[in-house]
Amino acid sequence: TIGLAARLHDIGKVAVPDAILNKPGRLTDEEWRVIRLHPQVGADIAGRIPRLRPISPLIRSHHERYDGTGYPDRLASDAIPLGARIICAVDAYSAMVTDRPYAAPRTPQQAIDELRRLAGAQFDPRVVQALVNELDANDPPDPPKTTATGRQPPSTRTLTPAQGNSR
Repeated sequence: TIGLAARLHDIGKVAVPDAILNKPGRLTDEEWRVIRLHPQVGADIAGRIPRLRPISPLIRSHHERYDGTGYPDRLASDAIPLGARIICAVDAYSAMVTDRPYAAPRTPQQAIDELRRLAGAQFDPRVVQALVNELDANDPPDPPKTTATGRQPPSTRTLTPAQGNSR
């Protein structure tokens, strides 16, 4: 269910003009008002399709913030469905590491640092930790490289928490 909701969470953006979605600069207050409607529009779309009805609350709540300052309903903490909290963190990570019209991509480490910085405010701290653990588990070390002399250069990879060094 969360996977399906994650794939469809921005379906409400069909109601947002491309000029707003692809705008390279800052949005006006009116453009932000239009953007902020997409979770409700998406939830309405999903709610009209029997198979998608169960994910409608996740779509509606994916822009809620853990501290209660999100939209559309200003839900906080555990009042936000867990699936929506997961989608929020994963979508933010994806947005940060992807080239966007309005922002250059960050490195995975920069994105993780930002998620951690906003844990407890924008993101559920438990979800952030679970996401970081999952990213670490799926980021195996690069294979050893050799120099022209056939020696391996010193490692520059950051150790994961499981290896004794937190990111």
